Amino acid sequence: MIDLKGRTSIADTMIVTSGRANRHVASIAHRVSEALKEAGYRGIKTEGEPQCDWVLLDAGDVIVHIFRPEVRQFYNLEKMWGSDRPAEQANG
Repeated sequence: MIDLKGRTSIADTMIVTSGRANRHVASIAHRVSEALKEAGYRGIKTEGEPQCDWVLLDAGDVIVHIFRPEVRQFYNLEKMWGSDRPAEQANG
């Protein structure tokens, strides 16, 4: 989980996780989407299905990335959005 508050306007929280295979990624995405709905999130946007190498769930304040391990390693979002990344500059 990466706290994005004060660092970008796209979301407050980013969650990055992995599934072992495409089918596992799809299953995780389905379950997380249902959990977000149960928690009151509406209008959840999903990208990456049916391939399921990388599924993105955009619930507004929360963004969830679910990868196959080699795809996660390639994109390395944790490094891109990690604590060493400077805060987004205000335009203006």
